Amino acid sequence: KQWYQRRVRGAEDDLTRTLIRQHNGLEPLVRLIKFTENVSMLDGVTGAIWKVAIDRENCKVFKDLKLCESLVPLLHSQPEEVMINVAGSIAECAKIPENIEQIRKAGGLTHLVNLLSGTNPTLLINVAHALGKCATEPDSATIIDKYDGVRLLWSLLKSPNPQVQSSAAWAICPCIDNNKDAGEMVRSLVGGLELIVSLLKSDNREVLASICSAVANIAKDEQNLAVLTDHGVVPILSKLVVAHAGDEYVKGHIADAIGRCCIWGNNRKEFGSRGVVKPLVRYLKSKDTFVYKAAAMALFHLSLEPENCVVMHENHAKQWLVNMVGDDDWILQEAAAGCIANIRHLALANDISKSGR
Repeated sequence: KQWYQRRVRGAEDDLTRTLIRQHNGLEPLVRLIKFTENVSMLDGVTGAIWKVAIDRENCKVFKDLKLCESLVPLLHSQPEEVMINVAGSIAECAKIPENIEQIRKAGGLTHLVNLLSGTNPTLLINVAHALGKCATEPDSATIIDKYDGVRLLWSLLKSPNPQVQSSAAWAICPCIDNNKDAGEMVRSLVGGLELIVSLLKSDNREVLASICSAVANIAKDEQNLAVLTDHGVVPILSKLVVAHAGDEYVKGHIADAIGRCCIWGNNRKEFGSRGVVKPLVRYLKSKDTFVYKAAAMALFHLSLEPENCVVMHENHAKQWLVNMVGDDDWILQEAAAGCIANIRHLALANDISKSGR
C-alpha cells in the first residue's frame, strides 16, 4: 500500500500523470484492482487511479482497458475509503462519453444512487460528482431519476456541509437539463424550490455558483419559474449581482440565473427597479467568456422593458455590445444585436416624441 500511496502523491501533478501513461503504467493499475481480497492494496491502487484519471488522455486509455467495468463492482461491499477512491475515479473517467456508457451498462448508476443514502461527506461529494458527469448523457439521466437519484441529490442540499451542498447542486443541473419531463420532476419534490431559493443566501461562493446554475436550469420551465418568483428569487438575485460583482467565478452564474428568470410576469421590470442593469453592464467588460455572454443574454431579456433600456444607454452598454455582434458565437451575436436594437428603438421613439412628430 505504501508504494501506491507514493504513486498517489506523485500523480497529483500534470507531468507525473503524463509520464505514467507514456511509460505504460496505466494497464498494471487496472490489472491490480482485481485483487479485491487485499483491501490495503486495493485502497492504494484505486487512490492512484483516481489521481491519474484527472488527465483526460489517461481516461481515454482507461476506456480501451474497460476500467469502469472493473470499478463498478467495487461500489458496494467495500470499505468506505475504497469506495471514495472508486467514486472519485468514476467521476473523472466520466469526462469521456464512452466511459459513461460503460458505467451505465455495468449497472454503476444504481450503485452510485444507493450510496447517496450514506453519511460520509467525502463519499457523498464524489458520488454526486460522478452522477453529475454521467447525467450529461440523457439515457443515464433517465436512469438516475428512475432510481430516485434526483430526490436523493436534492435531499443533500440540506446537508450542513457546503461541499456536499454544492456537489449535489452541480449534479442536479444536468439531471434537469437532460430530462424530458424535468419540469414535472422538479415539481414532484415537495419544498424543493423553496429550498433552492433559501440557498441563494449562502455565504459559500461554490454553493452560490451551483445554486444559481440550478436556478437557471429550473427556470426553463415557466411553472417552476413562477414558483421561484413567489419564493422571492428576484430580490435575492438582485442583491447578489451587486454583492459579488468582484467575483468572476460566481457572477457569471448570477447573470445566467437573472437572464433565465426574466421571462416570467413582471420579473424583468422588478429586476430593473432593483438596480441590476447597471452592474450587469459592467459585467460586459469581463474577460471571462461565460461572464460577458451571460451578462449579454440577461441584458437582452431586460431590454424588453423600456426603462431598463434607458439605464443601459446611460451606462454606455452599446459600446461593449457592438463588439459582441461580431463574435463567433451566434447566440451571443443575436443577444447583443437584439439588445442594441431595443436601445435604439427606445431612443428613436424618444426623438420622435420630442420633435412632436
